[in-house]
Amino acid sequence: QVQVVESGGGLVQAGGSLRLSCQASGSFFSINAMGWYRQAPGKQRELVATVTSDGSPNYADSVKGRFTISRDGANHTVLLQMNSLKPEDTAVYYCNAGVRTTRWSPTYVYWGQGTQVTVSS
Repeated sequence: QVQVVESGGGLVQAGGSLRLSCQASGSFFSINAMGWYRQAPGKQRELVATVTSDGSPNYADSVKGRFTISRDGANHTVLLQMNSLKPEDTAVYYCNAGVRTTRWSPTYVYWGQGTQVTVSS
């Protein structure tokens, strides 16, 4: 059983900052990439940022230079530092983790329940 739990959302004014945290827990062999996605009302879920098991990040163009993703492999945690927030960043933010439950199993992606981020103008 693998669980992915996000925390850290909230309400912030434009130009402000928030930090999201996500931790994967349970019984598994390894975690590959972890990432953050977001979904605004009436829109499809979109990539925000991902980080590989060796710490290499990848960002959506819309957040480059404002958001930073980092990973604590020992604690199976990924952080998303969000600075210079804009009203268009308002969305539910979801974390995912690519998990191998055993040495021989394929990677399966587990999702968290999401955390709301609201940026007021």
